[in-house]
Amino acid sequence: MYEHIYGIVPPMTTPFREDGTIDETFLRADTRYMVDVAKVHGLAVCGSTGEGHTLTTAETRRITEIVIKEVKGRFPVITGIITDSTASAIERGNAVKDLGVAALQVTPPHYLFRPDDDAMLRHFEALTKSTGLPVMIYNVVPWCYLSPQLLTRIIDNVEGVIGVKQSAGDMKMLADLLILLGNRGRIMSAVDALMYPSFVLGAHGAIAAMLSAVPCLYMRLWDAMQAGDHKQALALHEKLLPIWNAIFTDNLPANVKYCMELMGRPAGLPRPPMPPTASERKPLIREALKNAGAI
Repeated sequence: MYEHIYGIVPPMTTPFREDGTIDETFLRADTRYMVDVAKVHGLAVCGSTGEGHTLTTAETRRITEIVIKEVKGRFPVITGIITDSTASAIERGNAVKDLGVAALQVTPPHYLFRPDDDAMLRHFEALTKSTGLPVMIYNVVPWCYLSPQLLTRIIDNVEGVIGVKQSAGDMKMLADLLILLGNRGRIMSAVDALMYPSFVLGAHGAIAAMLSAVPCLYMRLWDAMQAGDHKQALALHEKLLPIWNAIFTDNLPANVKYCMELMGRPAGLPRPPMPPTASERKPLIREALKNAGAI
């Protein structure tokens, strides 16, 4: 049901013009880069790196449609939903269900007030029943973080919830989830700083901002892990961690776009109110990419 979702699945940035509209030419070009140059295993759109919290339902559909058309069925495309009610999540899921998405990547409702565990389960149950689409829980919001026990309960009891994109930096929570869930769901790591250890622990792949910044390096890391070459994997980790340290700020999507620009991949602007990468941050990012051999 979900075995085709694995490996390196970059969460794409959304290129915006100065007027805040989506630059579809840049979006198509980066999709082709991911397919033809990086040769990734899948793509995710409209997530946090894609500034999905700023997108309308119509924009979510349009971005999904463009990327799926460029991918041409060569690998799965996942659509992100970042919203705060069951009704709005269902609306967005239904808006893309005819496009051929492999799954939805959905945050728990999270604005200020957290639903209790039973209500959280019912939220994902309503979403899967109403859309008929597979759902991966995007476990990212700090004040609405779902425990490994609750995630396992939802996956075991809600047909159609197929896994988790496990974010934040707590490797123990990732390890606990992998043990509790076993092979009953797809666990994709978004622990950007520690992707190598994530794969060692058994994560089925990754959907994380760093993959969009330097996808080719992460494909090398994945291939090294599949070959059992831990020496090479560790060497790549030591190149990748400084890049994460350089880009990890509250303006992460803009910093990913700056990485892309340095690599010759037009990325557009962030959507207001977020600004472009700060001038004092740029030399740190450039140096980290250079030291890793990315530029």
